[in-house]
Amino acid sequence: MRARALLGKKVGMTQIFAEDGQVVPVTVLAMGPCVVLEKKSCTGKDGYSAIKIGYDEIRPKLANKPRLGYFAKLGVKPMRHIREIRMAEEDVANYEVGSTLGASLFEQGDFVMITACSRGRGFAGVIKRWGFKGFRVTHGVHESFRGPGSVGSNTWPARIWKGKKMPGQFGNKPVTVENLEVVKVLPEKNVMMVRGAVPGHRNAVILVKQANKKWKRN
Repeated sequence: MRARALLGKKVGMTQIFAEDGQVVPVTVLAMGPCVVLEKKSCTGKDGYSAIKIGYDEIRPKLANKPRLGYFAKLGVKPMRHIREIRMAEEDVANYEVGSTLGASLFEQGDFVMITACSRGRGFAGVIKRWGFKGFRVTHGVHESFRGPGSVGSNTWPARIWKGKKMPGQFGNKPVTVENLEVVKVLPEKNVMMVRGAVPGHRNAVILVKQANKKWKRN
């Protein structure tokens, strides 16, 4: 299978020793098990090829009636998280509905990209959010040492440009980190370790996909 993707959770960070004795900082990920819920084909009514996977079983009382009906039709237990993974038509054929996917989908030396929701830091000013320098704490400056300064014009365009760096919500948005190397895989425990940091807090739900720019296997 060329296309590989899994849902899991971020456990935390630690360090391990490589074969050459170097200390490697790694993030421990609990991957799956994920269940293949659906397959979509370019030739079908959907018009594109993809698979839909579910992760983290829940009690039926925690799901609403539409979701219960969806899982009952598929004949699987209700899942907390569902993601659709776009992939080529020939890759979809390698998956079977109802099959279980685990950490064995990846191997040591593979490169992956991980998507998760970054840690939320609340409402922040421009210095904390964007790294602004701030005003001088000296003559002539008062009451606005950490302010953003002038943000617009009263002539043209007489408004603030879209995308202007302003105070606002800091963090708590989807972030993707590319080209992380898989350092170690424990298939029997569905645990995977990748070199470096991964966005999100502990127990954050993550999506791990094969890297688009680097990939070990053919």
